[in-house]
Amino acid sequence: MAIRVLIADDHHIVRRGLTFFLQTQKDIEIAGEASNGKEAIQLVERLQPDVVLMDLIMPIMDGIEATRRIKLRFPDVHIMMLTSFSDKDHVIPAIEAGAAGYQLKDIEPDELVESIRKLVHGENTLHPKATNHLLTRINQNEGKELHLQLTKREHDVLKEIASGKSNKEIAAALYITEKTVKTHVSNIFSKLEVADRTQAALYAVKHGLQK
Repeated sequence: MAIRVLIADDHHIVRRGLTFFLQTQKDIEIAGEASNGKEAIQLVERLQPDVVLMDLIMPIMDGIEATRRIKLRFPDVHIMMLTSFSDKDHVIPAIEAGAAGYQLKDIEPDELVESIRKLVHGENTLHPKATNHLLTRINQNEGKELHLQLTKREHDVLKEIASGKSNKEIAAALYITEKTVKTHVSNIFSKLEVADRTQAALYAVKHGLQK
């Protein structure tokens, strides 16, 4: 089944260029195009794409707010920020809003395609600068050993998160319900003082908690 991609960018040329290239991929289908964050939300509701390529700076509603609202209503939609900004003031809010990917617009076409494929398989895909900003944030909690607050089952779930598994895959691996996984994930985020799976995974790697 093809990966259905929605492109949200206020520049028509950017949207056309991405569409032209991505539709040449046999496993990718362009679900639609949005010129601002508000339109992106409306199209996600109507078209139910697998992945949204989201620009950061757009009129009417920016990409961060649009991402936050989409993830609240459609948590299974994977969002990748595709932007020209790599500073922490843009990276951190985007990841906290729920973006599982963060790439710059100068990314090589083949790398972009591979990043999209990784997203639908539950893997985070971040530009090195974005990763560095997140690690810096995690380092601010260095020495707190926040993971000591986790229960054994929460440790197990964290290891699965670090391996890139989705909630459904974690449920199958640990023989628990997906609802239970969601509860554990929420507790992990709270105890580790992280905002999403990307930050939780980075925390696990940094503290040697991954598989």
